[in-house]
Amino acid sequence: MAFNKSARRARIKTSIRHKVHGTPERPRLTVFRSNAHIYAQLVDDEQGITLASAGSLKDQASHGAPGIDQAKAVGKALAEKAKAAGIEKVVFDRNGYLYHGRVKALADAAREAGLNF
Repeated sequence: MAFNKSARRARIKTSIRHKVHGTPERPRLTVFRSNAHIYAQLVDDEQGITLASAGSLKDQASHGAPGIDQAKAVGKALAEKAKAAGIEKVVFDRNGYLYHGRVKALADAAREAGLNF
């Protein structure tokens, strides 16, 4: 039984990863958020490689923007990189976080920019 946030998130993350698996045709869009920044990457789990990535520190478009706006910029940047790499369909891995707030904003922005999941 989980007694703190990190143990709870680890348990949820494990159950999600048993169900969600990225392939070269449909990679896994995984999200990591810290208190100040948010990052996303497209992962091919069969080969164990990252196909595209974006983050609030990496991409200047989102640098300095607060919370939800920052997440939207990262989602849009990742979708643009994915389209340039020929990727249109992904599976979403919320990485143990609630689908709410910054995680939801990133996913919605990626969908609006052309990713299907």
